[in-house]
Amino acid sequence: MSVNRPLSKFSIRKRFARYLDNGAIAAWLFLTPALILLAIFVLYPIAYLLYLSFTTGSFTRSGIHWSGLRNYWRLVLSPDFWQVLGNTAYFTTATVIPSLVIPLGLAVLLDRTLALRGLLRTAYFIPSITSLVAVGLGFRWLFQTDGPVNQGLSALGLAPIAWLSSPTWAMPVLILLSIWKQLGFNMVVFLAGLQTIPVNRYEAAELDGAGAWQKFWHITLPGLRPTLVFVAVTTAIFTLRSFEQVYVITGGGPLNSTNLLVYYIYDQAFAQFDFGYAAAAATLLLGVTLVLVYFQLKGWGEGGEA
Repeated sequence: MSVNRPLSKFSIRKRFARYLDNGAIAAWLFLTPALILLAIFVLYPIAYLLYLSFTTGSFTRSGIHWSGLRNYWRLVLSPDFWQVLGNTAYFTTATVIPSLVIPLGLAVLLDRTLALRGLLRTAYFIPSITSLVAVGLGFRWLFQTDGPVNQGLSALGLAPIAWLSSPTWAMPVLILLSIWKQLGFNMVVFLAGLQTIPVNRYEAAELDGAGAWQKFWHITLPGLRPTLVFVAVTTAIFTLRSFEQVYVITGGGPLNSTNLLVYYIYDQAFAQFDFGYAAAAATLLLGVTLVLVYFQLKGWGEGGEA
């Protein structure tokens, strides 16, 4: 029978030295500052958000009180919330698809030998580094009733459109702005993805008599699968968190037709002072974002295995 004996000082030192040789302590020493900041600025706010979603009241003398699932039940029964979800789904879908197709086409063109392609890359990327508030003010000026867009329509003999006061046309203005804003970033990511595709695949395809479309469909797209997943998810997250466009251009109107989820959360929290209800809506948004990130990591892993 083996008897458990207490560890001697020598064996403890030996194990500690072996642990130190593995670099574990050094790794934790380097990671600790980042983990502390992560806990303070990410994990704690998320935990406090979850707590607030189960409470009612505000940060006044009356304070906040535990209410269980009441806020989530209010979300389910609120017609305004369902309209906002519909607006957000429409805005996200109509933004993500063109924000994938147009930058991909531009990246394929600019990846080849094209005159002034460096200048064109810079020109397309400038919107990505421009202030969204400034861009929103510019679009509001362009699409106002007597703005340049309507002046152009009048010059063509067409009737002017009340872009920003029409429930039909206000959302397309926000979608156009978001596509234009995201175009340059996505194009640069696609250009980086194109550099990872081996040139010998295209050379072999040319020897087999493949045309430009066949090479794009059978070589470029499969080679860009991880990049496509990354761009789709990041663009979807960008559109889901859209706030500045709505705040600067439409304010959620007209008739609540451009009220997106983040603006709705802001309005409920800082205009209606209903923090618990706003936290419940924000928690749902967080859940959707985590699902998107999961699909991104899954798609990236599958792409890496391929």
